[in-house]
Amino acid sequence: MSRGPEIGAALVRTLYRDSVTKRCPLTFVASDCVRWASATFVGARHAMTWTALPSPALDEWLADLPDAEFDLRGHLLADIDVVAVTRTATSVEIEMEALTVEALDV
Repeated sequence: MSRGPEIGAALVRTLYRDSVTKRCPLTFVASDCVRWASATFVGARHAMTWTALPSPALDEWLADLPDAEFDLRGHLLADIDVVAVTRTATSVEIEMEALTVEALDV
């Protein structure tokens, strides 16, 4: 069963909540979610843009993000990468890409 774009919203909510927990709250700017499939998996590719205040906590969160695990009901986060970080004295813009796959119902 395809769960459509709601996984994009769930991923955004999950990342936001995690950033708040780690004391580096992100501000959501934009996202795009495109359906994806291979011979064995169905999922979605995500592109997201965020902003945040510069801080050591943010730097640590971004560094740890590719190895982080998140609970996304019905989906697995197969990959997440920070693809661009633009810094000014007062803000950080972050571009991320992620791949989610639908979990198999067993």
